[in-house]
This record gives sequence, C-alpha cells and structure tokens, in this order.
Amino acid sequence: MNATPFLKEIFGFDAFRPGQEDIVRAVASGQNTLAIMPTGGGKSLCFQLPALIREGVTIVISPLIALMRDQVRGLKEAGVEAGALTSGNTDEETEAVWQALEAGTLKLLYMAPERLASGGTHQMLRRINVSLIAVDEAHCVSQWGHDFRPDYLRIGELRENLDVPLAAFTATADAETRQEIVDKLFSGTPPTTFLQGFDRPNIHLAFAVKDGPRQQILNFAGARKGQSGIVYCGTRAKTETLAKALRDNGHDACHYHGGMDPQERRDVETHFQQKDGLIVVATVAFGMGIDKPDIRWVAHADLPKSIESYYQEIGRAGRDGAPAETLTLFGPDDIRYRRQQIDEGLAPPERRMADHARLNALLGLAEALECRRKNLLGYFGEHDVTCDLCDLCDKPPEIMDGTTPVRMALSAALRTGEYFGSGHLIDILLGNDTDKVQQRGHADLPTFGVGKDYNRRQWQAIFRQMMGHDLMRPDAERHGALRMTDAARPILRDEAKIILRKDTISAAKSGPKVRTLVSDEDAPLLSALKAKRRALAEQQNVPAYIVFNDRTLIEMAETRPQNLDDMARIGGVGAKKLDRYGDDFLSVIIGAVEDIHPQRRKLAGRDEGDLYDRLLQVQADLARGADGTEKSLSCSASLLAKVARMKPLDTSGMQRLLGDKYAERFGDAFINVLRDAQST
Repeated sequence: MNATPFLKEIFGFDAFRPGQEDIVRAVASGQNTLAIMPTGGGKSLCFQLPALIREGVTIVISPLIALMRDQVRGLKEAGVEAGALTSGNTDEETEAVWQALEAGTLKLLYMAPERLASGGTHQMLRRINVSLIAVDEAHCVSQWGHDFRPDYLRIGELRENLDVPLAAFTATADAETRQEIVDKLFSGTPPTTFLQGFDRPNIHLAFAVKDGPRQQILNFAGARKGQSGIVYCGTRAKTETLAKALRDNGHDACHYHGGMDPQERRDVETHFQQKDGLIVVATVAFGMGIDKPDIRWVAHADLPKSIESYYQEIGRAGRDGAPAETLTLFGPDDIRYRRQQIDEGLAPPERRMADHARLNALLGLAEALECRRKNLLGYFGEHDVTCDLCDLCDKPPEIMDGTTPVRMALSAALRTGEYFGSGHLIDILLGNDTDKVQQRGHADLPTFGVGKDYNRRQWQAIFRQMMGHDLMRPDAERHGALRMTDAARPILRDEAKIILRKDTISAAKSGPKVRTLVSDEDAPLLSALKAKRRALAEQQNVPAYIVFNDRTLIEMAETRPQNLDDMARIGGVGAKKLDRYGDDFLSVIIGAVEDIHPQRRKLAGRDEGDLYDRLLQVQADLARGADGTEKSLSCSASLLAKVARMKPLDTSGMQRLLGDKYAERFGDAFINVLRDAQST
C-alpha cells in the first residue's frame, strides 16, 4: 500500500526524511527490522506509519510513561486511534483503551516493558489481533548500557509467542550493542538492518575548558534567553544550586534528579513539555522520555560519561530540525570523577577498559584539533563529513608540535612500569621530590625534572590530550594506572610525531556564537505565532509543540502563508491540524481570514483546490446561461468538489457525475477547465 497519502494527510509532511521511506516499507511489509537512526531523525514515524497501513494492532514498547503519553496525544491530535496502558492512566483512560480494543478501532497500543511480566498481558495480546511489535529505545536491552531495563529481555519471547514481525529502533547503538539487540530481540537471526547517518547538521557543537563554570553556563544561557534548554550536571546537588543561580539571573529554571519525589519529577516533565523558554538543570535521569522537539540548546556543566552519552544528550536539542546549540564544559576534576565511576563499577575488567576507551574518545572530541563533527562522526564510522557548525570551524585552534612533551610523558610511564597515574608522573616530569617519588627512587630516573618547561596545569592538559588521542588508558586492574596503547609506541620510538592544541587549560575559550532562529525581520512574527500556540495549548492542556513545533512556526514566519492553501503546504500542517488551527494562525499572519466553504477547506493545499476555484468561477459565469437570460442554476459545493477530485474528461462521464440538467449548462465548460489543467 502507498504510504505517501498517510504521510501528508496524517502527519502533514510532503516527503520522507532521508532513509525513512525504506524503513517504513520494510516494517510495513512485515520484515523483522532494526533501525539505528539519529535522535530527531524521525524514528517514531517509521513505526507509526506502518501501523496505519497494516491490519490489526501495533504494540509499541517504550521505556517511559511520559514519552508514551506524549506520542499518544500527538497521534490523537492527528486523527489516529492510539492508546496506552500505563500505571499513570486514569480509570477513564484505561476504559477508553479497552473499549477501542474491543471495537477493533485501536491502531497503536503503547505499553511499558514491565507490563510484559504479567501473564495476563500475554493472553490479552493474543486476543487482540496484534500484527506488529515496535520497540522504541531498543538499546535498553543491553545489560551493559546505562539505560538497561531488565524487562526488555522479555520482548524476544513475546515476539516468538505472538509470531509477528518486530521492528526495533534506537539512536545510540555501537556495534557491540547492536549485536546484543539481535541476540536478545531476534534470537540471533539478523533482521533487515538500517544504519542511518549519525549526523545532526542543525546542531552546533562546542566545548570549553572550565574557567568559572557557573558563569560560563550563565553567559551561555543569557545569550539564549527565552529559549528552551537543558543543562546537564554530574551531581544532584549541582542541579539545585545551578538552577537557583539561573533563576537569580532572571531565567525560568527548575532542577530535576533521581532523588526527587516521583510526583515532583512528573511535574517538572509536564512543565517543561508545555512551556516555552523553560530551562531544566538535570542529571542524566532527565531526557530519554522527553519528546520535546523544540529544545534549542543543551549545555553540559560537567563532562558526560562517554561519547555515546554525549551524543544521546546533545541529541535532545533541535529535534525539529531547526538550529540548536550545545556547549560542553570540561576540566581535570570531571575526568577524575568519570574515571572513578568506571573503576568503582561492578563491570568486569574488560568492560571497564572499554568504558575508559569510550571516555578517551570523548576527550579526543573535547581536545580535537579540527572539526568536532568529523571527530564525532568518525567515532561512529562516518568519514565523509562536511561541517560549518562547530566552534573549531568557527575559529580553528592554535596547535603545536607536541612530540617532545608526549615522548617525555610516555617515557616516564614506561620507566615506572606503567603503575602510576598522571599526578605522580607529572611530579617526576616537574622534578618534584615528593615522599612518593623518594620512596620509589624515581628521582634517579632520566626523566626526573625534564619537563620544567611546562607547569602542572599545562602537563595536565598534555596528559588529557594524550588520552584523547588514545595513547594511554587507565588500567582497571592497576587502579587507574596509565598504560600505553599500541598507538603510542611509534611516538615513543621517535618514528611518528603528534600535534597538540596549545594550552587548552590556561585560557578558556568563549562559547559558540549566537545563532538566531529567524531573521530580525521575521522575529516579531515568530514571537506572535508562539504566543498564539501557547494560548491554544493552554486551552487544551497539551504541550505547545503538540499544536505545532518550532520548525513549522519558523516556516510560517519566513514564508507568511496568505490563505489555507499556502498554509497546507507548510511542513507539519496535516489535514486535521489545518482544519483545527489554520484560521487561528492565518489570523496572526494576515489579520482577517476569508470564510470558505467546508468542502473547499478539505481541498486546501491540493491541486483539486485550485480546480475547485476555477470551476466555481466558470459556474458563476454560466449561472444564467451563456447569454445571461436563463433561469439561475448552480451545483452544490460538494458536487463541485467531486468534479475537482474525479476529473471526468468526456461528456458521458460528466453527465453521470452531474446529471443531465447540470451537464447541459456546465459540462463542456467544466471539461475545458479540467483539460486545461491537465495540459499545464
């Protein structure tokens, strides 16, 4: 079945995003499917659209109630029968879902993985004609991932019991996690797999060394006042203090962390979803369930735990495709804290070594010598990358030949048996005769005191960059002692050189330049459209983006539609939303809105709408006959709409549609209009 009409009529899009159509076809045709798509790449549509095409009910297994409720609300707004069975349901909501299931009208049923533990759930699913299982955030099946949900392990059994195809979606899955998904969800049989590009070209990437980090965050947020944003912090206490600092500086800000009362957390989630311009200062407990497309910026007050975590967290910005910005602060204490988290974890040594390598990859991104986007996407195996949206493309960093100091550091590590961390190695390089140096006789080493051209802070930066280049990794079995990798040995033997950034610790760089969503000329209209959206959302008690997302409003502000036909061509304006909100937003743009017949409204944005107008004009010209003396005659609006849709091009076809009386008066003229339209 052709998916394109659903794409426009239900979801309001004229075309698929890159890669979406192939995934939709595979899922709709019943293939077991695994799709790894970037956050904001439109993965939800890749199971929602096939659910409309396929017979029966599609079960959507999703990890968070807030995410499910938002998607159900959005589908209902678009005219799709969807429901969720969650612990957050009211009795009335649950009853409505059961009634829709009994009536056979429900197309998508959302549920949390924990519900699969109930035997009653399996019996219910066998009764309701399930035709597809869709698994959102499929990486939660990975037992070593930070989002692991044990009940995700039950999904593979459910697939086998129901004997239906399964489509799994995630935005964050390296090769190891992908194999876990195949093993756990598809019983080891590889599904049809789609690995979309990881690039989010609308997101500006920036890092800065901590230099008064609170003020750096305040400055970054201050330059984007009134825009929705998230600040991620490494500790619960910092979320509270930084949120207060933002409020003291005139921002609408609140905090969020796992130690809060569950109802308080739900209140923050709801508040953030429904309000423009709110800043949430949070730990990583916040985000996976936030399906808010118009988050304009994400800042990290502390370094994330890995490059995958970084990618997932910045991916919450700009999901509507409009410009978004990020800033990540980092310093020696962050790295020490992250290393400690890994070393104190319960994972086996090989897993901890892999986690140190992932953190090294993030340090490599933080200390990158050129384009951050190339560095980030290179980690995910993409190398054909162009970028003008990162701080290093905005202003290339100063670089230096770092071969000599790096060789000094590697030599110090090797001569001490690779049993020490950077602090002790720096003491050796600086010639600090500490108790530890004395006890181990390290003052007698050839490398003792050879690094006095650099101070401690500079050496910390050098070691950080060395780990970013993955020349050294902490050894979990040696309590974090630095060990060389194979990549370091050519440098140590003076067979290769290495370039470093100059002193990224001593002088913090400013944050990225501010980018506006629209031109100065269009900014006032965008503000007015947002005010209208907020008012409509508050009337219905739904998040603002459920009405229209930022990207849709930006297109309205830039193109300024003058009628419903123009409005229907705006991305994100489907038939139902056009009918519900079209006049409201047109009135903001052009003032008074022309009242048109309901039959004509249904044709807005289509070629048939233009045909209807031309047929109406021809009819007006012939209402009293060609000579203007006959009895007045006119077709109904529904009949004119039928002519515009069916387009009969011969006399007999027109007679069957209009009847003899109307065909005699208007038939030839209508056929001329239709033929003229066909030829142009």
